[in-house]
Amino acid sequence: MELTAGQIATLLNGEIEGDNDLKISRLSKIEEGKTGSISFLANLKYESFIYETESSAVIVNKTFEAKKAISATLIRVENAYSAFTQLLEQYEKIVKYNKSGVEQPSHVGAGTSIGTGGYRGAFSYIGKNCTIGNDVLIYPQAYIGDNVRVGNGTVLHAGVKIYDNTHIGNHCRIFANVVIGSDGFGFAPQPDGSYRTIPQLGNVVIEDHVSIGANTTIDCATMGSTIIRQGVKIDNLVQIAHNVEIGKNTVIASQTGIAGSSKIGENCVFAGQIGIAGHVTVANRTQVGAQSGVNRDIKKEGLSLNGTPVIQLKDSLRSLAVLRRLPELERRILELEKQLKDNIH
Repeated sequence: MELTAGQIATLLNGEIEGDNDLKISRLSKIEEGKTGSISFLANLKYESFIYETESSAVIVNKTFEAKKAISATLIRVENAYSAFTQLLEQYEKIVKYNKSGVEQPSHVGAGTSIGTGGYRGAFSYIGKNCTIGNDVLIYPQAYIGDNVRVGNGTVLHAGVKIYDNTHIGNHCRIFANVVIGSDGFGFAPQPDGSYRTIPQLGNVVIEDHVSIGANTTIDCATMGSTIIRQGVKIDNLVQIAHNVEIGKNTVIASQTGIAGSSKIGENCVFAGQIGIAGHVTVANRTQVGAQSGVNRDIKKEGLSLNGTPVIQLKDSLRSLAVLRRLPELERRILELEKQLKDNIH
């Protein structure tokens, strides 16, 4: 990719200070910038680097005031972090997702329709009666079962497995080895101590602009649908069980597990290694700290929680403070007991 500083400023709706015709060919961290690269400064913690960076151009906030001379061309925008993210998105489209055509061998089942402008990699498999939208990228060794719908602009990376009847929205990113629609963990205990498999007859519905990290699994519903709402971002190695519903714009970090039939609200934030019990409802805008356990309904919106089982964050921090003092408190109790004993005798 090669653009001029002026073209980038136009793309970002920014104002340029310096060389409008400067050629930019790559993106770099401000502390690692070289000639021909563009960087950004959003956090003033890194301000010192702008005076010494070798980057040819730097994106800054309109409110930024330099304390020393800057050799780089500046592009002033309302929000430097958001603007650089926008630039990364454009760069990704040009460099990372610049794929088209059909590689062989690949398979398309009877009754399947595929839109225009997409890509199908070698050894990809699409089942019967599927609907694949425009500009969909299907990387090598991806599997798509029967009666699957995939919306426009969605990317299925290598090794993704999409089971029958799954619906995936527009502009989703599903990364390597994700499994969507596998059977939920449903087994009925029998009088003799064995377990009988409960058929899992539902599907998975994933709405628009969802990102699902590598090696994550999302189980189909027993009946009805497991639902991932619009804008949800799921990290690598997350397990979402049958009949779970994740509210829109919720973020879930790695190694989190959500048990069956739980309902997660909108705009929630879950850190890593969280366990959420089955049939639990979590209110909108809930934030849960790493390695926590949610074993009850969270009814009030906007709480910050931590611990196992979860309590409010401020109470959790107080508990941790007391826990750190336990050895000292034990020593003091033992001393008081000795003094009391000595006084008695």
